[in-house]
Amino acid sequence: MRRLYNDMDICFRMEGVFVRVLNIVFEQFTRTIPAHMHGSGCYEIHYIPSGNGKLSAEGQSYDITSNTLFVTGPHVEHAQAPILPDPMQEYCVYFKIDRQDQIREKAPVMEAFTGMRFWYGQDMQGIHHLMQQLFAELECHYIGYQEQVRLLLAQLILMTVRNYQHRQISRTSFAPNNLTDSKSVIIEEYFLYEYQALSLDALAGRLKLSARQTQRLLLNYYGKSFQQKKKEARMSAAAILLSDVDRNIASIAEELGYSSAEHFSSAFRSYYRISPREYRKSISP
Repeated sequence: MRRLYNDMDICFRMEGVFVRVLNIVFEQFTRTIPAHMHGSGCYEIHYIPSGNGKLSAEGQSYDITSNTLFVTGPHVEHAQAPILPDPMQEYCVYFKIDRQDQIREKAPVMEAFTGMRFWYGQDMQGIHHLMQQLFAELECHYIGYQEQVRLLLAQLILMTVRNYQHRQISRTSFAPNNLTDSKSVIIEEYFLYEYQALSLDALAGRLKLSARQTQRLLLNYYGKSFQQKKKEARMSAAAILLSDVDRNIASIAEELGYSSAEHFSSAFRSYYRISPREYRKSISP
């Protein structure tokens, strides 16, 4: 039982660092793998889903059992041997990391990964499921599988680092949203959640703009004035509320901020060309 992928050009960037994947394999060990080592910039992630074996690395001996994870980096001499009658199964991914001299503080995951020449322990990050996903993508070739494979391999590096830097808080954070995008979110949430009492001055205050600047912004973003956006938000909510047959029209008008049911009905007819009662009848089963 051996599934091997070593004839595909799989490469991606992680934190700006170029990563190439040279070998992906899943196998059950029936023989000893003699001592060997990887060259500069080369790392293997080994995950054992089941079975037993022995690992020898840098002169030390380690027991391999179900859920063992270990990483072997450049110039780390290591050998593996199965233990019968329950020999280990192993997922193994071989990475080549280029231009390591460019790995700096802005690449904390890659800095941690390339800085760990050898690590051994029990996986605490759900790598078995990730490996199963990876091999399913490689086997089935569903649409977009190449991108999914790259994402899973990047996640494998991240999950491996998290195993040996358990619960370490990141030194970096997301950059602040740009001002233009922040304003669009404020506008959309305002009309979405506060349709009962919409006010141009209130929205302008949220945006830290004048009323005139706010009107100009709405026209640029949506091609609509404040009053058009206000009516649109209220009428959209009205159509949803009218689908609840237990609500009377007066209570809906009040919830939407209209002074009376008559005022609401007039606004609804002007927008939909049909009265609220007629609209309710048209959607009734």
